[in-house]
Amino acid sequence: MCDVHNRVMRLLTLALVAGLFAVTAQAQISSSIDINKRKQEAHARRETNASRKARIARTVEDTYTHRYEVIGGGGYQRFESGSQLKRNNEVSWATAFNYYLNPKLAIVGDAQGSFGNAKAIINNTYGVPYPQINEYFFMGGASYRFYRKERFAVSAQALGGIGWGIFSGGSKSIPGVDLGLWQDGSRPAFQVGVSGDYNFYPNLGFRVTPTWTGTTFQSGAGAPASSLQSNFGLNAGIIYRFGRQ
Repeated sequence: MCDVHNRVMRLLTLALVAGLFAVTAQAQISSSIDINKRKQEAHARRETNASRKARIARTVEDTYTHRYEVIGGGGYQRFESGSQLKRNNEVSWATAFNYYLNPKLAIVGDAQGSFGNAKAIINNTYGVPYPQINEYFFMGGASYRFYRKERFAVSAQALGGIGWGIFSGGSKSIPGVDLGLWQDGSRPAFQVGVSGDYNFYPNLGFRVTPTWTGTTFQSGAGAPASSLQSNFGLNAGIIYRFGRQ
C-alpha cells in the first residue's frame, strides 16, 4: 500500500513539473511573439512617419518652386484724404504678379485701387459733405518669403511707384481742394506689407496682407502742405501659381 502511495505521489509530482514546464514554455513563446509583434509595429510606424515626411517634403518643394504667382482680390483702406480732414473708409481692389528668382525671393508688379467718400470740411459753403474720391496705385518692388510649410507661408514685401488721386470727380464740379481734399494728380507712393498664405493645393492658395501705404499728395494753395500721409489697410485674395523655376 505504501509503494502504491509513493508511486502515485511520484506521478503527481512529475505531472506537476511537466505542467509548470509547459506553462513556462508557453509564456516564453507568447512573450517572444509579443516582442516580435511590437518590433514589427514600431518598424511599420517608422516607415509611416518616413513616408509622411517624404510626402510633405515633396509638397513643399512642389508648392514653392513655381516661377510665377498671380494674385487677385480686394480689401479695405483707411485713407487720409486731406491735411485737415478726418480719415475715411475705402473699399479696395488689388492685383499683383510675382516672378520668383528662387523659392524665397520674388520681383513684384502691383496695381491697386481704392474708392470711398471723404469727410469734407465741416459746414463747407458748397454743401458737399461727403464727396467721392478714388486713388490708384501702380508699384513695383520685391517680396521675400521667410517662412514656408506645407499649408502656411509668410512673406514680406516693399513696393514703390505712383499714386494717382482723383479728388474732384465726385464733388459736383467743385475743385477738391476747396473742400479740403488733396490736389488731383500723380505723386510718389510707397507700400510695405506682410502676407500670410494658406495653401489649398500646391498651385492654389489664399493670401491676407495687412499694408501700410505712404502717399505724398499735395494740399491746395493756402492750406498746410503734408509731405507724407500714412494709410493703413488690408488686402485678401486668391493666389494662382504656375511655371517652374
